[in-house]
Amino acid sequence: MNNSRKKAGSGPSLRLLRVGENVRHAVATILTRGDIQDRDLANVSITVCEVRVSQDFRNATIFVMPLGGDPDLLVTKALNKNSSQIRSALSKMVTMKFLPRLKFKLDESFDEASKIEKILRSPQVQADINAPDRYANGDSPVSDTPLDDMLDQ
Repeated sequence: MNNSRKKAGSGPSLRLLRVGENVRHAVATILTRGDIQDRDLANVSITVCEVRVSQDFRNATIFVMPLGGDPDLLVTKALNKNSSQIRSALSKMVTMKFLPRLKFKLDESFDEASKIEKILRSPQVQADINAPDRYANGDSPVSDTPLDDMLDQ
């Protein structure tokens, strides 16, 4: 068995991350310059949040967030419709053996962060945070079993 191989689930390699970052910068430049002529992309400010490149470098998923959101996915659909044109412009900016196929997706991490923020600010959570400490008198919710003993079980 080759020890230089990565274990499954250990995340992308440094090379994949570097390629993804180069593609992200190039796509952001293409979109900023307005090289793509599409009425759904006209006058839309788009943030390229992340690029995930497949292990074989043949596919790239590009996570984008248009300013003001994209509730009807018009911008995302327009980007996917023009992906071959974006890929052509990308070929002039990034040197790779295989230029990946591009797939654009709406970045939903901002929505997830907002949901978590809303939950943390909810009255139920605030009540728990502001509740008097039940264990202020010295009682402990943790058993007296040493940590090493608990880990051995």
